[in-house]
Amino acid sequence: MGDTVMGRAVAGEGEDRRRRIVISARRAGSVDVTAIAADLGVSKETVRRDLSALERRGLVRRTHGGAYPVENRGFGTTLEFRTGMHVVEKERIAAAAAKLLGDAETVFIDEGYTPQLIAEALPDDRSLTVITASLATAQALATRPRATVLLLGGRVRGRTMATVDHWAAQMLSEFVIDLAYVGANGISREHGLTTPDPTVGAVKRQAMRVSRRRVFSGVYSKFGAVSFCRFADARSFEAIVTDTRLSPTEARRYAVLGPEVLRV
Repeated sequence: MGDTVMGRAVAGEGEDRRRRIVISARRAGSVDVTAIAADLGVSKETVRRDLSALERRGLVRRTHGGAYPVENRGFGTTLEFRTGMHVVEKERIAAAAAKLLGDAETVFIDEGYTPQLIAEALPDDRSLTVITASLATAQALATRPRATVLLLGGRVRGRTMATVDHWAAQMLSEFVIDLAYVGANGISREHGLTTPDPTVGAVKRQAMRVSRRRVFSGVYSKFGAVSFCRFADARSFEAIVTDTRLSPTEARRYAVLGPEVLRV
């Protein structure tokens, strides 16, 4: 009996420690083994075992000397959370993605913080029709005198302040769009682009169908991550825009599939 109680207590401590590691990773964007071991008052080997356990559960992805958080089926981040992570990298990605506009006159802007930054980086000296599910993006562009903003109707997700469900997808199906800026919770060569929520995936899938050109943008931590609902293949994009923490070797592997891969 005593051994059983002690075992449960130790297991509980381990689970609490791993929960704190995940919270730290999500708050800072990554964790360092040495730093988190000092913060928690445990050995680096204990932290490494915890990270391995968390990686098996799909909550983090290991790196040399640490780990970064992964969004999975059970964890879709809020817009507020996303605006505080990798901000400098996202701003660079957005600026580079906006330069791919070309002669597009109609543009789909996906939900999420990076797509919102792309929208704000688009030129305001020419006429553009922007279709979006994001309330934040619609608000940011609505006052531009040469922008026509179409906000997709549907149920509003409080976590991301974006519209979803069949209403939004049905409205999208009626358009022919020059260029779509699409985001995802994860992108992998094996499983393509994924998101935790089927209703979000339905809107993204429809945007892919009705767009002539497609650009994916996302920070390095999206690569190799896999969520519940697959909505696109990496081959379907003309360009993938990410930051320089995606290794050149991995970038070449995605480029072999067809897209131009820009590391900025």
